[in-house]
Amino acid sequence: AMTVFAEKYGVKYLAAVKCLHKDADALLAFYDFPAEHREHLRTSNPVGSVFATLRHRTARTKGALSQKTARLMVFTLVQAASKTWRRLQGANQL
Repeated sequence: AMTVFAEKYGVKYLAAVKCLHKDADALLAFYDFPAEHREHLRTSNPVGSVFATLRHRTARTKGALSQKTARLMVFTLVQAASKTWRRLQGANQL
């Protein structure tokens, strides 16, 4: 697909084609992992997921939190979020 893109758009998008060729190994490293892990690599960001919930809540409180209530809220939200986390497929291969 990268070769087809280079042939089709190489003249018009020379910088993009050069970037694709330069970073081809990094872009395709995803396929070096077992197929069972690819879904998790592609779709999950556990840190981002947790902190998205926190950002949403702290925006609602308009930052009027003490350190103690902030820690309590973070702990409670992470605990609640952990109930919906799913197990990794192929965990025995980790």
